[in-house]
Amino acid sequence: MTWVTDLAEQSRSVMPRPMWEYVEAGADDGITTAEAAAAWRDVRFAPRVLSGGPVDLTTDLLGDVLRTPVGIAPTSLQRVAHPAGEPAMAAGAAAVGALHVVSSNAGHRFADIDAGSPWWLQAYLPPDRHSAAPVLRAAVAAGARAVVLTVDTPVPGPKRRPPEEDWAGTDLSWFRCNFEEPGEVRWADDLAPADIGWLHEVTGVPVVVKGVLRADDARACVDAGASAVWVSNHGGRQLDRATTTRAALPRVAAAVGEQVPVLVDGGIRSGLDVLAALSLGADAALLGRPPLHALALGGADEVERLLSRLADETAQALLLAGCRTPRDARGIAVPSGPTSP
Repeated sequence: MTWVTDLAEQSRSVMPRPMWEYVEAGADDGITTAEAAAAWRDVRFAPRVLSGGPVDLTTDLLGDVLRTPVGIAPTSLQRVAHPAGEPAMAAGAAAVGALHVVSSNAGHRFADIDAGSPWWLQAYLPPDRHSAAPVLRAAVAAGARAVVLTVDTPVPGPKRRPPEEDWAGTDLSWFRCNFEEPGEVRWADDLAPADIGWLHEVTGVPVVVKGVLRADDARACVDAGASAVWVSNHGGRQLDRATTTRAALPRVAAAVGEQVPVLVDGGIRSGLDVLAALSLGADAALLGRPPLHALALGGADEVERLLSRLADETAQALLLAGCRTPRDARGIAVPSGPTSP
């Protein structure tokens, strides 16, 4: 296990207990959540030699130049983890030039989140699509460079949740503060390819589709206008026994990687894991739980430390693999193990 994994246990002492349990939970028996990190450690490499030149981590995603291919996936309830919440997460990302993806359920106004580094808005669409339009437009007006449509959540996955009374002392009045009427969270269970085009029409920014594990779904997303595809199983929090993202990534990348950027999350815990993701076709690797742990432990400074150290580990791994850029890593993984449909 790595130092990143240790952050989870360290954060237990500073996060409210129900929050920590909620963050760590996987769906049902937690099989998919438990398999995530080990799946990346199973990847083996065939390093190149005599490649020359220094390592450059610069990564271009949808026209924005980032200083690292390691980014932050969206998580909610960040103000429970740390009072500074999303602005602190954004500041940590901006300090290292990393992508930061903000949950539509954020606890701070979008205008207070932009810290000078590219950020995207993650969105769940409600049954009444048009009720989401004001929030989407507000995010774009505040600087969001893309909208990430989450497609794997027709209903919340079944998880063992802390009892409601455990949250009694936690102020959640700020939850979903960018909505005019926060109310109960409702998800559409009838998402279709047409929603990708609708999102682009409403926002005018690229649409990224998150939650893709199949090559045929990835092709359908791109055909419908998606500007990028995000391989994710929601941290194992939706359908338990869903395939790992490590297993799904190669076929998704083979299907659409030459047309659009491919992102991946799920169990990334080290620079070697990032190298594995890059070698299997990802353009960027994002983390969900570890940045939340870091936020709880030390706000923006600890988020910066996490991303900076992962960037350093990734640069070292690329150098040892004979790769000078993240793109150079493609093809150095030795084919092995199962892949998804």
